Amino acid sequence: MKIVLTFLLVVFTILNYAQEKNDGLLLGADLLLSEYSHLIEGKGLGIVTNHTATLSSGKHLVDTLFEDGGFDLKALFAPEHGIRGAAPAGDQINNHIDEKTSLPVFSLYGQINKPTKEMLKDIDVLIYDIQDVGARFYTYISTLYYVIEAAAESDKEVIVLDRPNPINGVSVEGPIRKEHLTSFVGIAPIPIRHGLTVGELANLFVSEYFDKSLKPKLTVIKMLNWDRQKYFANYSNEWNPPSPNIPDFETTIVYPGTCLIEGINVSEGRGTYHPFLTIGAPYINSEEWIDEMTKVGIEGVSLTAVSFTPETIPHMATRPKYLNEKCFGIEIKVTDRGKFNAVEFGIKLICSLRKLYPDKLEFRQGAFDRLAGDDAIRKMILDDVSAEDIVASWQSELNLFKELRKNYLLY
Repeated sequence: MKIVLTFLLVVFTILNYAQEKNDGLLLGADLLLSEYSHLIEGKGLGIVTNHTATLSSGKHLVDTLFEDGGFDLKALFAPEHGIRGAAPAGDQINNHIDEKTSLPVFSLYGQINKPTKEMLKDIDVLIYDIQDVGARFYTYISTLYYVIEAAAESDKEVIVLDRPNPINGVSVEGPIRKEHLTSFVGIAPIPIRHGLTVGELANLFVSEYFDKSLKPKLTVIKMLNWDRQKYFANYSNEWNPPSPNIPDFETTIVYPGTCLIEGINVSEGRGTYHPFLTIGAPYINSEEWIDEMTKVGIEGVSLTAVSFTPETIPHMATRPKYLNEKCFGIEIKVTDRGKFNAVEFGIKLICSLRKLYPDKLEFRQGAFDRLAGDDAIRKMILDDVSAEDIVASWQSELNLFKELRKNYLLY
């Protein structure tokens, strides 16, 4: 009897796992090759991409097109972190030749963020295929914006191969970026956590934020079998870390909130192997901070006291805050994704630090304001406004955005 029960339990577990994993997700890149290859046949192709552009089979899009031999690949275009995704945040990417394909690689991060007419002269179609993380300040979507704009200005076509918003496509959080804070980490007036796919963002950008004189030739190839309620981890598709300091999927969950730590004199964990999940500074008392965070109320997350010393880590961190200084702080573990609100959590982290260490906490004013997208957030924190009231302050604008985004949902 025990053997039968054990067998049934194993079968039940396997079935549950298979159901939860929702096998069958087909990406835009998969469908380009299986159903829409006619869109690129006989045309000069430029591919805006990096290491995340793998098909569901695990093979890279560029390698697949190159090895096929039937497509006219002209050039690759590299976003922040480069074509192979190994460059640390902020490092300038230079033009070079791709080792695998011998194709020229044009950098879109550094001195030039937008394709030039010279770069596009031999190209008929630009293909965009990069995995996003669902946060406004993640620069891949700024690259998307500029690629579509440049293509329209040069009368070129753009095909966006859609990929999942990895932290689900329903949760929307944070302040709307103000016009005077337009930057490469805030390319459009959207909230920090936008709840859209790159394909949906592309359509939103074109219809709402582009100069009306531009007429982009934009095609979005949708995914099949993506449920916007789900997280990427619910699928069996391989997760490729989209940049060196988002080394695992769990980091994407907290990133829209803990990236705000970059704007204050507290380490966001760069220089450790768990950035954005490890937060601290030399002047912090870990237990004191955890107690304060418990008082303000946090859901779906547990905090553990930790000490760490940021160091240089090749391909991850070359100039981390508090290099070689011992820091004290917290280690973050999300226990319930459904209850965890990343942006609200980030605001609570900073408000609690302001309360505990008003004479030590400092803002990197320009950096924080660009990340938040609204300088009123910093001013409210410095005026000791509660985290709850700060979050409430952006809700009316956020609700307007939620209504707007409904027009661009593809799934």
